[in-house]
Amino acid sequence: MEAILLVEDKPELREMLEQALVRMGHQAVPAADFREAEALFSQSRFSAVLTDLKLPHGSGMDVLRCALDFDSSLPVIIMTAYGSIAQAVEAMRQGAYDFIQKPVDLGHLEHMLARALERQQILRENLVLKEEYAKRYGFPRIIGEHPGMLRAGREMQRVAVTESTVLLLGESGTGKELFARATHQLSPRAGKPFVAVNCAAIPETLVENELFGHDRGAFTGAAGRQAGKFELAHRGTIFLDEIGELPAPAQSKLLRVLEDHTVERLGGTAPVPCDVRVIAATNRNLEEAIASGDFRRDLYYRLAVVPITIPPLRERGDDVLLIANYFLERFRREFKKTNLRLASDASAGLQQHAWPGNVRELQNAMERAAILNESEITAADLGIAGRDPAPGAEEPRLRERENIETTLRECKWNKAAAAERLGISYKTFLAKIKTYELD
Repeated sequence: MEAILLVEDKPELREMLEQALVRMGHQAVPAADFREAEALFSQSRFSAVLTDLKLPHGSGMDVLRCALDFDSSLPVIIMTAYGSIAQAVEAMRQGAYDFIQKPVDLGHLEHMLARALERQQILRENLVLKEEYAKRYGFPRIIGEHPGMLRAGREMQRVAVTESTVLLLGESGTGKELFARATHQLSPRAGKPFVAVNCAAIPETLVENELFGHDRGAFTGAAGRQAGKFELAHRGTIFLDEIGELPAPAQSKLLRVLEDHTVERLGGTAPVPCDVRVIAATNRNLEEAIASGDFRRDLYYRLAVVPITIPPLRERGDDVLLIANYFLERFRREFKKTNLRLASDASAGLQQHAWPGNVRELQNAMERAAILNESEITAADLGIAGRDPAPGAEEPRLRERENIETTLRECKWNKAAAAERLGISYKTFLAKIKTYELD
């Protein structure tokens, strides 16, 4: 149901239009003047605005400017009397979507709104990875123009407005948590808690307590009741990162939560209602984990209602330069180094490097180079000099193996230090070492 802000000072007309919008299948949010409308913009999100041109304490032009300040893609329809058509045309020059004359033809209005909402949906899908839209709706910046990223962004937006569980798939460092936060901020649960849990970082003996909490006396030292992460996320979203590392007993309890919408604390005697939207993420192949008996098939189907795959950075072409320049501008401001720039060999090296740690590795490399340099950043400053791509279909894999081996040598085979330098988790790094036989 699309929320439409209706700004009209005459009570009878406002009530008639409000009822008409509801019959069209929309949610009508009424305001009697510009001041009320201005206050509502800061409290709610709207899909369109329908405003009279003449209003107390301002005008429809003020509503237009205010609307476009909050969201430049927001369609604003101006209602005008016959003698004010010239003003309505001027409003369109300043960004209004269209105008409609009074008395309002409701059939015409319904058609106009349908076209406006369809246009805005297309604009929002195109803007979902853009900085303006990210700032407007309060989620972290996601950068990309690669078709795989654009597809993931469109899928994210479409599923965000539902209550379906989402499974984010992709290598470590690709930005799965950013997608999870964006999904939450675009959902009806925005403004409610967003609780992120790294399942791989919790000791196996503490996983159930961390997720589901405990009652007093559940175990030695349990002096009082403690809410788990699911209870803390009530009416909001919980993000379960590295879900493939969840031990079997916790998988069973998670399945019950998804089926019954209740949690059972350790030592508890009664289920506790839990209204939570679940977003999970993994860099593992869960179908292989199912085949090996490490992951429940029924839980997988519950989690993967809408799977979204985030491509690795090495497959995203020119996106690496977009992201590198974004970080460059960010660190220019942060470190007050306005002369920082990328040398030509750095730009070439950025595209040739395999980036096994993906965006996280790139961010670390850019930050380190920005700290250590005052002006030009070279490929050597980024730690990617002299790593030309090997020909053939195995190019990304060979480059990744070479990069991991080189980093290990530079860190004197200290695996923890090498993983930190690459910007990937220690567990993922060990798996890559095993894959490339670098033990």
